[in-house]
Amino acid sequence: MRILFMGTPEFAMNSLRAIYEGGENIVGVVTTQDKPKGRGMVLTPSDVKKYALEVGIPVYQPLTLKDGAFLDTLKELDPELIIVVAYGKILPKYVLDYPKYGCINAHASILPKYRGAAPIQRAIIDGDFETGVSIMKMDVGLDTGDVMLVKRVCIEENDNFESVHDKLVVAGSKGLLEAIDLFKNHKATFTKQPDNFTYAEKITKADCLIDFNKPVKCVHDQIRGLSPIPLSFTKTPDGKILKVTKAHISRDVRADKAGTVVLLKDGIYVSCLDGVIVLDEIIPEGKGRMSASSYINGRKINVGDILG
Repeated sequence: MRILFMGTPEFAMNSLRAIYEGGENIVGVVTTQDKPKGRGMVLTPSDVKKYALEVGIPVYQPLTLKDGAFLDTLKELDPELIIVVAYGKILPKYVLDYPKYGCINAHASILPKYRGAAPIQRAIIDGDFETGVSIMKMDVGLDTGDVMLVKRVCIEENDNFESVHDKLVVAGSKGLLEAIDLFKNHKATFTKQPDNFTYAEKITKADCLIDFNKPVKCVHDQIRGLSPIPLSFTKTPDGKILKVTKAHISRDVRADKAGTVVLLKDGIYVSCLDGVIVLDEIIPEGKGRMSASSYINGRKINVGDILG
């Protein structure tokens, strides 16, 4: 089967690697343009491009797919199946309709829940105990296509965005390989998505501000859902930003007024609406990542301080 792969970030790169190492015939890789990064604004290729070049797969980086701009290349590559994983561009109808077996997408949620840009973060922030990867046949809508199969993973109490992402990388790779085999054996079937969908909107700065007036579980879910990027934050009494990279819920310290620092021991114990969250690892404004204990030892915070 001639497969064209379209993707951009690390999540997609791991899927590409699994398909390539599985011995599939990848005729080309389509990814986004190189982007300037770092202080020197050096043009940097995507993770997908880096891997494709390492193993010798031809790479294509069209500026646009609109108005048939990619049609000649598509005819030249003549894929029977297009696999899309976090590509970053909307596929026009002529691309969707070209392959014999269509275009399939690995989306990091159990559809129809969390269509859109930030499904992993939103699942954790919302306190879900399960998520997964849906392999679906793409159509002109945003994550609206019929679902082929779903690989589920658990979200544990102390999982964060990074750990759930890594679980989904493995699940997604397995799902795509299963999907390819189903196509080869003419056993692929699809199920229409229910109407009770939700959207996972892009994470904004407002999503990152911690509100200690919320239940402690909500605060904990927000912190872990945004770690290690983009990170949740609060403000110290002097108005400086304090980012939180790691926290846990205290089971044995009594809460006070929301936002109050009630204990400084092995972490910064802060009252929420119905419990206490312990900030274990932080990034103070203008500083690097450090343990809460190091911050405490530097006498930058006191019991009774109000955060937020």
